[in-house]
Amino acid sequence: MNKTRGVGVSGRSRGRRFATVLTAAALTVACSDAAHEEDRPAPADRAESAAIEWGPCPEAARGVARDSELTCATVEVPLNYDEPDGTSIEVAISRLAAADPAKRHGALLLNPGGPALSGLDMPAAMAPTLPKSVLDGYDLIGFDPRGVGHSTPQSCGLEVAGVPGHFPYPAADGSIDANVRLARTEAQKCAATAGEDLRYFTTANTARDLDRIREALGEKKISYWGRSYGTYLGAVYSSLYPEQTDRMILEGNVDPTEVWSGEAQGWGKSMAERFPDAAAVAAAQNGALGLGDTVDEVTRTYLALADRLDRKPAPVPGTQQSMNGAILRTVTYALLLDNKTLPILAQVWKAAANLADGHLTAADGEVLEQVFAESPPTPGVPADNQATMFLALTCGDAEWPRDVAGYATRSATDRKAWPLTAGMPANIWPCAFWTAPIEKPVTVTDTGPGDILILQNRRDHATPWDSGQGLREVLGDRAAFVGVDNGGHYVYNEGSACADGATVHFLNTGQLPDEDVFCTDVEQD
Repeated sequence: MNKTRGVGVSGRSRGRRFATVLTAAALTVACSDAAHEEDRPAPADRAESAAIEWGPCPEAARGVARDSELTCATVEVPLNYDEPDGTSIEVAISRLAAADPAKRHGALLLNPGGPALSGLDMPAAMAPTLPKSVLDGYDLIGFDPRGVGHSTPQSCGLEVAGVPGHFPYPAADGSIDANVRLARTEAQKCAATAGEDLRYFTTANTARDLDRIREALGEKKISYWGRSYGTYLGAVYSSLYPEQTDRMILEGNVDPTEVWSGEAQGWGKSMAERFPDAAAVAAAQNGALGLGDTVDEVTRTYLALADRLDRKPAPVPGTQQSMNGAILRTVTYALLLDNKTLPILAQVWKAAANLADGHLTAADGEVLEQVFAESPPTPGVPADNQATMFLALTCGDAEWPRDVAGYATRSATDRKAWPLTAGMPANIWPCAFWTAPIEKPVTVTDTGPGDILILQNRRDHATPWDSGQGLREVLGDRAAFVGVDNGGHYVYNEGSACADGATVHFLNTGQLPDEDVFCTDVEQD
């Protein structure tokens, strides 16, 4: 999943702060994938094929500052790659040009993950973290994946517009009956509202779009940096187009053999591994917070509070909102993504406890105001766009189990094993009622050049260590692995000179580490 811009988690908010990764059982690649590629144009020389007209970018959401050097364009791609001359859609892309054309190496495409996060502003977000050698050497290319943001945005007309509102936490007693009803209703609504075309908004087709972007850029090869869900997109691209990849960085990784329900079911274990980092921060402030003076005490306090709010949500004074157990868990998930937000998370826990006790302080009110703040709308983008595309990708990439009783059993088992996530990761999603995918998942393999650097934190609860190890095993000699003894979802620019050095060296030279690396240089507070 992905870094948050704020704390807000209104069930009806746009929810862009809480993009996450799920996953389901991976199948073998459809035989038609190879046939699809045969009909596509061969790579062109850069001078002959560059046809993009760069201009102003679409209007940003209110309050979002956009780099004045960022330019944008669109690339036309087929809706259905089996019918390349049929319906077409537009994919929006952006560029920060290489600072020194004489030193330019190529194009570095960037994807922030999600699934279904907009990437148009990612070049500007990444540029301040990169050294001059990288900024001189690469055009930084952002893009909104098909169906997302300004790339022919899709909408199911979902009442709950934010992704977090779709996390299927069971009822206080563990029942999933309400989850089943909502999952069935939302699947039916997407089928009726977005229609048949939504089936073509998949990761495999997004990867094919990337190659159309490569052609439009006039590049024989492209480099790529994908985070979270973007690691799966990158792995799929590198398998469909191994000879068109140059230097690929995958950070915070999805196991391509567990897409998507299997990946989701790893969240319970990974939350148990990450949560103590935040509990330790709260314990160190026990005099002010009163949540416990050890990790175990804070954990027991948190679990009791979540259960209490499940059974009796606490109304927030002056609003029509209430804090319940699901919101508390979702905010916790989001603020665990970054070490810098752990002190804020401890304040959220204290504010929620005071709210439940009925004696909210002014400081608590300010914290909860951020929790329930809604994201400003992006002009031209439907309110439920991210939630719609989150479902389209996670449900449309691979088949999910369809046995409702099985979800009830698995959720109950998961709830006992991993109380921090309360059975949610194994619970039912709309994918159980979704139309069958148009193709099987692309098989990610070790076939191709050794041009992939994997970055993975040891205590990443969104894309767990086990997932990073799974991707490493699948890619074999194509990849090198840099693990970091750190918590959170992101590796680069998060305190490890060891990991940052390996990343920049790879971008500058194309040379992977001779062997896998485990970095232990992050200072733990």
